[in-house]
Amino acid sequence: MRCLILAAGYATRLYPLTENFPKPLLKVRDKAILDWLLEDMRTCAEIEEYIVISNHKFASVFESWAGEKRLQGYPVRVLDDGTSSNETRLGAVKDVQFAVETLELSGDLLVLAGDNLLDFSLCRFTDYAKQKGKSCIMRYYEADDARLKKSGVVVVDENDLVLEMTEKSPAPATHWCCPAFYYYTAEDAKRIPDAIADGCGTDAPGSFIAWLCRHSPVYAMEMPGARYDIGDIKSYEAVQENYKGYL
Repeated sequence: MRCLILAAGYATRLYPLTENFPKPLLKVRDKAILDWLLEDMRTCAEIEEYIVISNHKFASVFESWAGEKRLQGYPVRVLDDGTSSNETRLGAVKDVQFAVETLELSGDLLVLAGDNLLDFSLCRFTDYAKQKGKSCIMRYYEADDARLKKSGVVVVDENDLVLEMTEKSPAPATHWCCPAFYYYTAEDAKRIPDAIADGCGTDAPGSFIAWLCRHSPVYAMEMPGARYDIGDIKSYEAVQENYKGYL
């Protein structure tokens, strides 16, 4: 299994911090966001390689970071998607497609947002996906209606099977919110071009899952802890104050 880390955004809501520096490498406490993620996933023996999908503007910054990680024994690769501005970005779904096609990836994929942190180990999620043997996502209960309207929301049955997923719906069907942590089986990862051809959205990372759950079984694990989404200065300050690491 390979891990794709979505890090090609421009984080304009975090300016000036991210005007010339990528958000996933901002420090939380004593480590970069990506360092927290990789150090956790290092305990998941299934991960063969970490692929950081960057835009062209920040590719060299990520490459410097990756060089240090490789010296520490991490199999890290940086993939430049060729874009140079927020207006020309590919979008998360097309970035995954770009990685799959450029690197000719054929196995299962763990796809992560490079700007989120969890207070529990992602190994719980990969273990869950391995047990299910199908593509999987995570879900948590979100009480705030305003936040739900800006997120991916899922409807699940009693066995965690995803019956429906919508992105940024004006009338969310449930309070189950889906963060950008996905496990795609090798078979399902190959469906991305079909999804795009069928009208799947390409900007929001959950758009592919919204399409996929209508064509293939997808399961949603209830998160055993909290998620920290770093989207603006206020949320970055909050995670600096509150994040204690993963268990």
